[in-house]
Amino acid sequence: MSALLETIVIVGASGEMGRAFCSDLLERGYRIIAVARNLENLQAMAEGTSRLVLCQADITEDLASDAINACLDGPVRAVIHAPGVPPAGGIADAPTEALNMAFNIKVGGFIRLVRAVDTHLVENSRLIAIGGHYGFEPTAYAAGPGVANSALVNLVRQYSWLYGERGITAHMLAPGPAETPRLRAVAQARADRDGLSVDQVLEQMASESTLKELTPVESIAWGVSTLLDPRARAMAGSTLFMDSGRRHGLP
Repeated sequence: MSALLETIVIVGASGEMGRAFCSDLLERGYRIIAVARNLENLQAMAEGTSRLVLCQADITEDLASDAINACLDGPVRAVIHAPGVPPAGGIADAPTEALNMAFNIKVGGFIRLVRAVDTHLVENSRLIAIGGHYGFEPTAYAAGPGVANSALVNLVRQYSWLYGERGITAHMLAPGPAETPRLRAVAQARADRDGLSVDQVLEQMASESTLKELTPVESIAWGVSTLLDPRARAMAGSTLFMDSGRRHGLP
């Protein structure tokens, strides 16, 4: 099957990270089904190409599976689940409703996505969930990402066992904080709490990694393309850490 005919479904495509995935994978010759609640950020990218198909859907609702499935007309090489979770604060004060929403977006959303494409998956198809550092390295000030991403790790491994006999592999990609509008919102909340500027908070976050930097979005896009390599099937069920040396725990 030629890469020009291979389809990749990206949920959360309108965010900065999702747009980076779309751009990188279009350059590599893939056809992209870009799923988002708001398609405005993707309109310009879709102009002049038939390989970027826009699909408006809310992945927190079961109807999203039908909307995604309706866009499919052939084999799906990969799905990439990359929706953002709204900042909810730390575990001491985050509303329980916000934690439920984070779980619904990350875990429920991935389930809806996989169910939408199940009959279109083929040998060497990839199920890729973008999680994050806080699912493995807990902190008291990022309750939503921590709880939801840790559950996502378990779900990815369940899918690895479910689909392994079909030659389909599931993967978790766990970047550290990347400088995006969403991270700046998190930084703003911490800045307001601690009486600091946003730039000071971002500098503190960067200092928590061995490289003293945030994870570049371009590096995360490279990680996705690496998982698409047929040789990456040996990583079935595992997590690719891309946190710029932030993680302390073993393994």
